[in-house]
Amino acid sequence: MAEINLEHFLAVDIRVGTVIRAEEFPEARKPATKLWVDFGSEVGEKKSSAQITEHYDYNILVGKQVMGIVNFPPRQIGPFMSEVLILGFMDSDGSVILAVPDKPTPNGSSLC
Repeated sequence: MAEINLEHFLAVDIRVGTVIRAEEFPEARKPATKLWVDFGSEVGEKKSSAQITEHYDYNILVGKQVMGIVNFPPRQIGPFMSEVLILGFMDSDGSVILAVPDKPTPNGSSLC
């Protein structure tokens, strides 16, 4: 594993946001969900494609807080432009479990 310094870590802008819309993404090569996330007034609403279908049905995601890297460049995922990387961890089967704050947190709050 490569070591990084504090400057590298501080360059990654990780923020909390609330899912305001979620849809199935049948055009994706791997099962995925389209997310629209409110990251507060400074960052605004961002879209993401997330491979979280194993543990999260898109119908239950609205209102859920998530963590995302908001300063990656946008990435075209099929017909959808993903603007933020939603963070998660792999479970023992290789499926993604979302990284979330354990208490309600203001949208746009930065990881510190």
